[in-house]
Amino acid sequence: MTLEEGRRVRLATDLGLSGAVTRAEGSATEAEAGPGEATFAGFLALAAGLEGTVERVDTHEKRQSDGAREYERLKSLLDDFGHQMPPGSRNQLEERVGALEPEWTAYRRDRTRVTVRVRFDNGFVLDEAPEDVFTES
Repeated sequence: MTLEEGRRVRLATDLGLSGAVTRAEGSATEAEAGPGEATFAGFLALAAGLEGTVERVDTHEKRQSDGAREYERLKSLLDDFGHQMPPGSRNQLEERVGALEPEWTAYRRDRTRVTVRVRFDNGFVLDEAPEDVFTES
């Protein structure tokens, strides 16, 4: 499923968000905070079923590893010239391609990651969330 801006979505699973929390710029409490007081620890739980609107969709391409790049190069060489190679060289190349295939398969499976920014109906905004934690409502 690929989400689009403006679509209504529903949170498909409970989420627990924890870590450093920073006051929003321009908030009344930000001006009152002194040095070192602007960041604090926090925890927020969002329940499955919470609905909102997609404000932004970002696609992140995973950087190709050296092994995946080498697989692509060697596989191309094997496909284009393997029939012309001496049997020993071709077998050696096939072995190298076979050894790199799991890395290539993993890269192809995980190379694109889609995140979304959703403004929930209660006013909360969740940014850079994986799209698969939402369903269309």
